[in-house]
Amino acid sequence: MQPVIYIRTSTEDQRPENQIDDCLSINSWGEAEIVKDQQSAWKEHKERSGFEEIRKRIKGGNVKHLIVWDLDRIYRDRIKLIQFFQFCKIYKCQIHSFRQQWLESLNNVQPPFNEIMHDLMLQVMGWLAEEESTKKSHRVKAAIDRRGGVTKSRYGNKWGRKSLSTQKKNRIHELKREGDLSIRQIAKEVGVSIGAVHKILHHIPTKKP
Repeated sequence: MQPVIYIRTSTEDQRPENQIDDCLSINSWGEAEIVKDQQSAWKEHKERSGFEEIRKRIKGGNVKHLIVWDLDRIYRDRIKLIQFFQFCKIYKCQIHSFRQQWLESLNNVQPPFNEIMHDLMLQVMGWLAEEESTKKSHRVKAAIDRRGGVTKSRYGNKWGRKSLSTQKKNRIHELKREGDLSIRQIAKEVGVSIGAVHKILHHIPTKKP
């Protein structure tokens, strides 16, 4: 059964052929089939036809060795990566990585200890994912500056929606006083949401002529 080399390239990859050469250098399971996807580096939500086809073949028991240049070629999101490892374990497909060759030490552990080591690896990856998420959350919180009732980033940029200009607020009151337009029509005329019109008219009393 042919091993599969999965290559995910993007506009940021200057020499994607190097990934193939590196993957071939660690292949010892027969002539490999190469499957490529092109995907922007930060758009994991985009469907990858090549990768989805590999998943189907793994599920069908037709791939026993999947070789990648780096584990982030599979998923950058660590939780999704863990789920994929669990998926491969169920269908008895080993994952090999040129940049994480420590995986081979786990792949070569003999039963029944291979199951124990595999589960331990997933636990460690889970802890790292949780720690990574916590650190990211702390960084975001640390970047927020709340002073004077206004939330700003650490760089002084105001967070949230921009407030309406005085000109637009006055125009909303003016159209309301005229009494010819509905709330919806006023919103369309001024170029704001219906909710914004309601908010302005509710919080600031309309002046009588």
